Amino acid sequence: MRVVDTVKNIWKIEDLRKRILITMGYVTVYLFGTYVVIPGVDPKDLTGLADQTRGGLMALLDMFSGGAFSNASIFALGIMPYISASIVMQLMAIVVPSFQKMQREGESGRRKINQITRYLTVAILVVQGFAYLTNLDMQMRQIGATLPAGIWFKISSIIIMAAGSMFVLWLGERITDKGIGNGISFIIMIGIINRLPRAIVEEFTSRMNEQAGGLVMFLLEMLFLLLVIAGAILLVQGTRKVPVQYAKRIVGNKQYGGARQYIPLKVNAANVMPIIFAQAIMFIPITVVGMFKGGEVGSFWQAFMNNTGFWYNFVFAALIIAFTYFYTAITINPTQMADDLKRNNGFIPGVKPGKATKEYLDGIMDRITLPGAFFLALVAIMPAFAQLAGVSMGFAQFFGGTSLLILVGVILDTLQQVESHLLMRHYDGLLKSGRIKGRSGAVAAY
Repeated sequence: MRVVDTVKNIWKIEDLRKRILITMGYVTVYLFGTYVVIPGVDPKDLTGLADQTRGGLMALLDMFSGGAFSNASIFALGIMPYISASIVMQLMAIVVPSFQKMQREGESGRRKINQITRYLTVAILVVQGFAYLTNLDMQMRQIGATLPAGIWFKISSIIIMAAGSMFVLWLGERITDKGIGNGISFIIMIGIINRLPRAIVEEFTSRMNEQAGGLVMFLLEMLFLLLVIAGAILLVQGTRKVPVQYAKRIVGNKQYGGARQYIPLKVNAANVMPIIFAQAIMFIPITVVGMFKGGEVGSFWQAFMNNTGFWYNFVFAALIIAFTYFYTAITINPTQMADDLKRNNGFIPGVKPGKATKEYLDGIMDRITLPGAFFLALVAIMPAFAQLAGVSMGFAQFFGGTSLLILVGVILDTLQQVESHLLMRHYDGLLKSGRIKGRSGAVAAY
C-alpha cells in the first residue's frame, strides 16, 4: 500500500525521523503539564470551572490551551498571550516609524522585536493571571469551596502560570528549531486535537441514545464535517496567479531575464486574524454584563451574548468581512509590489509599469478578497448553525471558526515540510498527483 510505503520512506530518513521523535517528546511534555494543577488548588473543586468552559469564548480558550484552562493547570493561560502580543507588534510595525525602522534592520531588528514581544507577553500574562484567579475563586465559591487566602498565594500563582506559559513558548520554539512544523502553531493544534476524540465520542453516545435515526444523523454530521474541512482547505490554499514577464537583458555574451513567472495572490491573505479580532470585540458584551449587579441587563446586551442568535452572528460576520479587508490592506502592499517589478525589469503583460500596475493589482485583490471574506465569515459562524441543527456544543466547535482553520492550516504546513524532506531525498511525495500546498505569507504561524 502507498501509505505503508510512505511511512517506511519517512522512517528511513534519519533527520526527519529524529525531528518527528523530538516533536512527539515535546508534545508529551506539554500534554503532561496541562494536568499539573496550580499548588494550593484542589482538583475536586474545579467542577464549576469545567461547567463554565463547556461553551462560548471560555470553551475556545480551553480548547487552545489543551484543556489546561479548565484543569487550573500551570499552563492554564496557554500560548494565547504570546499570540496577542505578536499581533500587537505586527500592527505597531505598520503604524509606528521606530518599529518600521527595526524591521528594516534585518536580523538585529528582528531580535529586538522578539525581545519586546516577550516583555509584552509577560505583562499580558500578569494581567490575565490575576483575572484567571479571580474567576477561579468565583467559580469555586459557587460550589462552597475557596482558594487559599492571602496575597502571597495570588502572587506565587501568577508567577507560576506566567512561567508555565513562557515554558510552553520555549517548547514551541524548540519544536520549530529541532522538530517538524511551526512550534507555536503545532502546540495550538495539539490542544484542539486533544478535545476532538472526546467530542466525537460524546456526540456518538448522545445520538445513539435517541430512539430512532441516531446513527444516521451522526453519519450525516460526520459527512458535513468533512465537507466543511474540504472548504476550509480550499480557503487556506486558494490563490490567484498573476503572470509576470521579465524583460531580456544582454550583458556581454550572457542573456538575463525573459522568463515568465507568476505572483500568487492569496484569496484569504489575512488567514484567521479577522476572526481573532472580531471575537475580541464580541467579548465586550460579556464584560459589560459583569458590571451589572445580579446580571440584570437589557435585551440589547442579551442579544449579543447568545452565540446562536441572529444579531450576534450577523454582527460577528460583518466584523470578520471588515477586518479581512483591513488586514489584507495592511499586509499586502500593491505599491511596493509594482515598484519591485519595475526595479527588476518585470511587468504584467498588457499593463504599463508603475501606477497602472499598482491599480491593476489593487483591483485583483479587491475582487478575490470579497468572496474570501464572505467564505471566512461563513466558516466562522458555522458552529452556530451546527448547534441550531442539534449538534452538541462541544462537537459543534469543530464545524468552523478559528479552531478549524488553524487545524487545517497547521496540518497542511506540517505535511508540506514532510513532503519536502521526502522529495529532497528523491522519494515520492505524499500525493500521487501534485504537491501539498501549505499556507504562505507572514501570518502563517497562527
